[in-house]
Order: sequence, then C-alpha cells, then structure tokens
Amino acid sequence: MRRTITAIVAVAGILSGTEVCAETITVATVNNADMIIMQRLSPQWEQRTGNRINWVVLEENVLRQRATTDIATRGGQFDVLTIGSYEAPIWAKQNWLTPLDDFPKGYDYEDIFPTVREALSGDGRLVAVPFYAESSFTMYRRDLFEQAGLQMPQQPSYDDIEGFARTLTKRDQQQYGICLRGKPGWGENTAYFSTLVNTFGGRWFDEKWNAELDTKPWQDAAGFYVHLLRDYGPPGASSNGFNENLALFATGHCAIWIDATVAAGFVTNRKGSQVADRVGFAQAPVARVPNGSHWFWAWALAVPKTSKKPDTAKSFLAWATSKDYIAQVGKSEGWASVPPGTRKSTYDNPEYVKAASFATLVNQAIQTADLRHPSAQPVPYVGIQYVAIPEFQAIGTTVGQALAGALTGQSSVEDALKGAQASVTATMQQAGYQ
Repeated sequence: MRRTITAIVAVAGILSGTEVCAETITVATVNNADMIIMQRLSPQWEQRTGNRINWVVLEENVLRQRATTDIATRGGQFDVLTIGSYEAPIWAKQNWLTPLDDFPKGYDYEDIFPTVREALSGDGRLVAVPFYAESSFTMYRRDLFEQAGLQMPQQPSYDDIEGFARTLTKRDQQQYGICLRGKPGWGENTAYFSTLVNTFGGRWFDEKWNAELDTKPWQDAAGFYVHLLRDYGPPGASSNGFNENLALFATGHCAIWIDATVAAGFVTNRKGSQVADRVGFAQAPVARVPNGSHWFWAWALAVPKTSKKPDTAKSFLAWATSKDYIAQVGKSEGWASVPPGTRKSTYDNPEYVKAASFATLVNQAIQTADLRHPSAQPVPYVGIQYVAIPEFQAIGTTVGQALAGALTGQSSVEDALKGAQASVTATMQQAGYQ
C-alpha cells in the first residue's frame, strides 16, 4: 500500500510541478530521433523533481538484445525500458513488467488511441505507455516526380513503384530511385519485407504453424525486393536501416522511401532535412492484395519488475508520454516533429494539423493496420511485420540475415529462402508448435 501511495505522489508531482525525493534511474532507449529529443528535454523533468537519469542509448538491434537479455535473466540493469508492441504482451504473460494503469486522472488514458492501448496491454492491463505509434507509408520527392512528368497515386502499386524507381535512378548524380531497409534484423529488413510478403499474398505460417518461406509469394516478394535494391537502390543497401535511410532521404539521395510514418516529421523539418519543402506522401504500396501492406508499431516505455525504483520510473513515464510533453516538443522542435500516433488530442490540435500535412494520412494508416488479419490467407498469429510469439526475435533475425545474403549476392534468393525455411521449421518444432 505504501508503495502505491508513493507512486501516486511521485506521478502527481510531475503533473503538478512539485518536487519529490531524488533518485537516479537508468533508462534504456533506441537512438531514433524522437528519443534523442526526449533525452534532450529530460533536464526539465530532472529540474522539476530533483531526480536524475542515466541514459543508455543504443542502436535498435542492440537495444532489443540488451533489453531482452536483461529482463529474461532478471539482471535489473534498467529502471525504464524502451520496448514495442511486440514485446509488451509477451513479456506481460511472463510477469516481467510493472502495470502502468494507475497514473492520476490528469494523465488521461482515454486520450490514447484504443488500438495503441490494446497493443501495449496484457490481460487487460496497460504494461507499457506509448511514446509514439506508427504505420508505414510511401515518401517521395515531389520535385523529382514533377521534373520527370510522373504522378504518384494516392494508393500506388508496387508496379508503379518499380517504374518510378527505374526512371528516377541517376547513379552518376548519387540519386537513387528507392531506399528500403536492408540491414539484417527482425525489426529492420524483416519488418519491411514482411509487409511485402503479405501484399504478395503470403504468410509466415499456415494454420498448423508450418513455415511457408519456400512458397511462391515469398519467392516472388524476395526476388522483387532484391531486384529493386540492386538495380535502383543506393550502394551498401544491406547496411541501411531506418536511421541510415532517413539520412539518405533527408540529404536528397532517395527519390522514394517506403518506411515508418514517424519519419514524416523529420523529412519535413527544415532543421534537419534538405528536402523539407519537396516531400510528398502516399499510402504503402500494394502488390496482389491489400492485407498487411502497411504495418503497425508502437515504441513505448515500460518499467521492468526488477527495477528497484519503480515509483520514480513511473514518474518519468508520466512526463515523457503526457500531453504536456507533446506540447513541449511542439514548442521546441516544431509541431510537425511531435511524437505521433498515440493521442487523439494531438490530431485535434489545429497547430499540429496545420504544421503536419501528413497527419490525416498517418492517422488513417495507423487506424487501418489490422494486426489480426495480416494476410489474405488465414493465420494462427497476431502481427503484421512480426509474429507475436517469443521465438520470432530469433526467427526474424535469421530470415533478415538470409535476405541480406541474397541482396549482397552471397546466395541466390532460392537458396536463401530454402535455408531460412529449414531453420524456421527446426525452431518451431523444437519449441513445440508442431
């Protein structure tokens, strides 16, 4: 009871601006631009509370590995973990996360989109609070399209994308027709590639959990993916993840980039983008079916059960994911750069809607991403760019490495998928799915 009261007092202190007892918490987060802004603004929370933050900022693949290892072994290194909609329900079932549904009324849980709350809950309780949510869509250079006499449909097909990329590739000018994730990792190249498989009509597993990586949709999607990046993508595409492609697009080297909707606020921000006033947006491309053509993801903040300072950790979470925090980012970074996709009030804010021409499209993409029907075929799993089972981290990374090998020419597409099929099948059998 005393701990619960202390937690309420700590969180209330943040919302009211009063000072609470000083502690140092360790926060593990990803090196994405939104989190860098959070780190930069965090002295405001420290000054108001007297608390301090020890930051551990890691590349996406490394963060996932460190966080998973620490929480599974009960290492207790971190008081706050940055996790996603994949980990939250799985870790909740293991009783690894502290419930976060007891913040004071001023936090306004009802303002958070229901789809986001559901994705971050376990057994009906919120176990992570959303920092930002995203889907995926198409970003393109309006000026290059106009110069070439091209017009991007609001709903492009992948045939459209291939034709545009071919026309707009000018390697002698370091202008590449398309940028896509090529860096191996279940949350990197496998995330994008899963949407490609989905829209080509494929699925990860049939209804009896048999892997389907050697089926025609997978072969067609992989062949198309390798062709696009080899012929129209930048050199070294197998090393490029979200951050690398963001840098390429923002410096004018990509004509088309299909990736997370969260990128919109950065590619249109004059502080960091050289093409800020020349970016257009469209829905994620579709190949044969619309199912699973655009993903859903939420980066969120959670408190592991191993934290010895859960009250202070909750206090920080209440600040970093609040409506007030979003307003602070709007004032300091520009409204187009606020963390998107989590709160209704953001999309009701006329300042945000005016600054973010992409707001309606992003909101539509997030709200229409269907985690329970990612494929036109029936599936036994939940998730669009991932499969919500504990084994997927290893499975997705294995497949990502196979795709990178095909992309670099270390193996053929056929051999890459054959090897991935065998590996995934063995993993699923060992885990008892078959």
